[in-house]
Amino acid sequence: MGCPRRRTAALLLGSVVLAAAVTLIAAAEALGSQSQASVIEDDTHLQADPAGTLARMRALGAEIVRVSVPWQTIAPAPNAAHAPRGFDASDPGAYPAANWKLWDAIVTDARRDGITVDLDLMGGAPRWAQGPGRPAGNGNPNWEPSPAAYGQFVQAVATRYSGNYDPGAQALAPGNPSDLPRVSFWAIWNEPNYGPSLAPQGVPGDLTVENSPRMYRRLLDAAWSALQATGHGPATDTILIGELAPRGANRWGVFSGMKPLVFLRALYCVDSSYRVLRGTAARIRGCPTTAAGSRRFPAQHPALFAASGVSDHPYMRWYAPNDELDPDPTNGSSTADYTTLGVIGNLGRALDRLQRVYGSHRRLPIFDTEFGYITSPPKRSPDPGSHGKVVYLSPATAAFYMNWAEYISWRNPRVRSFAQYLIYDPLRPVASNDWGGFASGLLSWKGVPKAAYNAWRLPLYLPVTTARAGQALQVWGCVRPAQDEAHDTGTAQTAQIQFAKTPSGPFATIQTVTLSDPGSCYFDVRVKFPGSGIVRIGFGYPALDPLLPAGNDQVVSRSVQVTLRK
Repeated sequence: MGCPRRRTAALLLGSVVLAAAVTLIAAAEALGSQSQASVIEDDTHLQADPAGTLARMRALGAEIVRVSVPWQTIAPAPNAAHAPRGFDASDPGAYPAANWKLWDAIVTDARRDGITVDLDLMGGAPRWAQGPGRPAGNGNPNWEPSPAAYGQFVQAVATRYSGNYDPGAQALAPGNPSDLPRVSFWAIWNEPNYGPSLAPQGVPGDLTVENSPRMYRRLLDAAWSALQATGHGPATDTILIGELAPRGANRWGVFSGMKPLVFLRALYCVDSSYRVLRGTAARIRGCPTTAAGSRRFPAQHPALFAASGVSDHPYMRWYAPNDELDPDPTNGSSTADYTTLGVIGNLGRALDRLQRVYGSHRRLPIFDTEFGYITSPPKRSPDPGSHGKVVYLSPATAAFYMNWAEYISWRNPRVRSFAQYLIYDPLRPVASNDWGGFASGLLSWKGVPKAAYNAWRLPLYLPVTTARAGQALQVWGCVRPAQDEAHDTGTAQTAQIQFAKTPSGPFATIQTVTLSDPGSCYFDVRVKFPGSGIVRIGFGYPALDPLLPAGNDQVVSRSVQVTLRK
């Protein structure tokens, strides 16, 4: 699998500074994956300032940047009913050169910064690649997209970013110093179980029958073939399928959302009991109608079985990360077919059952590629239009939940990444944009750090914060920028577990943690504290972050209160 820098961290324990008062107990038992890749996304700012936004991402310690590649933005004549005469959609040189400029810059700048690019080959089909029957007056660009045209688009993108393409010559030129960098991380479409991303969700004429899985299966087939044809296979690249929205409705209709496990079962042509579909139920969903057809199914749809993993957007709304409310308070629906972080086990179990139906014993990894918590401010809470059902989090609570969510994810060996959606809140908060839109950023729309900024850079979580005096507490954390610093300097990086009796300090280092492997930012130790007080992580690194005061290279995590009883 092509995912970068996912190696287990070796943890070296430094000397105790306050030796008489603080004792480091043995490192906690190995749990979960021990390491997971960090993914970050902010298309708006990345498009406006690729170099500056990537530098910000690097300062935060992100390993992977998820980049949307909207089809219609690159395609010629996107609003025309027909593609230009003679247009070869599989040839990157046939597209307007200016349309590639942004993605060329992102890929080139990301290589300089040591950040892996995940190209999400999302929808937004040009008009000439959409199917008939879209409702009059509806502008959804994801209506019955042509699999053949999509495959050609994927082939053009994959050729351009094969590592052998010279944009000046508009041709493959292996070994040419002018070649664009290779991209080795791909995602196919975005939230195909969500009506705005793929429509119609239900079969026209009988909207109770799943239709989007049939369309997505065909899009996967086309994209997979295109990636294989251009030298991008699962042996060398990370290729993700799914990019699932984590919730849905019982009635998905045309443009609503389908529950992700309902979507996956239809995608793999099984019913709610994981039995292969037959007869009309199979035919209407584009599935094999005979046993012989089912035996051919894995070979005919290799992406479903050979992909590097399934990507999910396991948002927890305004809930604690371990607690998906059942039934869903917004629609009264059961959450048994949801794939949020609080019930992420649903997804792993479903994937295993789907593989076993066809004789495969693969346990497809799960990638979290979009996650975050919306905060108030800037949002109004409770949301004025929700009748009290939507209660956005304070920035401090969102930061706490973020770190807790990453700990839950880290403990799960199936989950290979943890994501942050948005660096900046997207909009100036006013009533007309619902007070700031999807305000899950680490920074306000003005660029002022929210509590989540430090929480993302230096995650800290203590599963238990109250204990008897003399009892060790588990301290789990991550020094996200340490990976880049270790790569740049060639030396192992250290961070400090700091303690103070009161929030105002003074803080003293009670333990130094050394991360000897640049492939992991995580540590997990048990520490005895001298009494009740405040715990945080400190880390010093060169002033890569323009938000740091001049001359200050020390950054700290959020603070956690510990209470020791006598």
